[in-house]
Amino acid sequence: MQNIPSVDLRDFISGDPDRKAKFVREIGKAFEDIGFVALKGHFLDDQLVDELYNEIKSFFSLPSEVKQKYEIPGIGGQRGYVSFGKEHAKGRKEGDLKEFWHFGQYVDADSKYASEYPANVEVEELPKFNQVGKEAYQMLEKTGVYVLRALALHLGLDEYYFDQYAQEGNSILRPIHYPPITTEPENAIRAAAHGDINLITLLMGAQGRGLQVQNHNGEWIDAIAQPDELVINVGDMLSRHTNNRLKSTIHQVVNPPRELWGTSRYSVPFFMHPVSDMKLDCLESCIDENHPKQFEDITAGEFLHERLIDLGLIKK
Repeated sequence: MQNIPSVDLRDFISGDPDRKAKFVREIGKAFEDIGFVALKGHFLDDQLVDELYNEIKSFFSLPSEVKQKYEIPGIGGQRGYVSFGKEHAKGRKEGDLKEFWHFGQYVDADSKYASEYPANVEVEELPKFNQVGKEAYQMLEKTGVYVLRALALHLGLDEYYFDQYAQEGNSILRPIHYPPITTEPENAIRAAAHGDINLITLLMGAQGRGLQVQNHNGEWIDAIAQPDELVINVGDMLSRHTNNRLKSTIHQVVNPPRELWGTSRYSVPFFMHPVSDMKLDCLESCIDENHPKQFEDITAGEFLHERLIDLGLIKK
């Protein structure tokens, strides 16, 4: 039983106006009600998914001293490897029980953002790792652009409103390894309750229990997708831009039952960020007498910097 709505991107790109309108309606309602959907019909094929999981499992099984040479100081974990327990949720001191890798945006040398984005880190030991990561990044980004087009229509904006901000955006593909749990964790879980920073998150690997979403009644419900689905949720930037009309839902990854402690868990979120100079000011169409403006004006770059401090990834 799936507790989050399921939608099919093929409806949106079908060329049939009725199917397209149905998709816009369904995803708009889901993001206003709970902030999460399961999405079929995306641009990741099964072979690419299998290749990506093979590569990331190979990377995380490398010796610690090999992985740590890819942990780059001074960039707030934006590229390369981030070791176990480094990141914590906003407002918590305990590090999450995970290690992860970051692939970032790929821009041409003459892009205005080329000097802003750190270079992607090449893994010498795994010749296919970076190429497979790049392909997955680009297919998830393409999927995200179409989702944002549907949301633009739902909000009464031009369909391509978000394109200028999302293409060349500061997006991150984050393969995560939650290692086997060997001793009773003290107050730490695999990923503590949090909202995402970005516009939308596209998550691979939400089959089976672990990911939980908090509904409007404060209850935690399991968010379980089918093998061919991505789980997509609204991030704080989009919530802020829409004056909280689209909901950035608090979610967490809980520890498995004790009998499954000996198993690793892998998931691969794609955090879709806009370009840093996008203004996140509340849209005028989302402000009225019943919904007064809730947020101060800020750019995406300023907001991201604040949140990376909150997460412990960069110092003030």
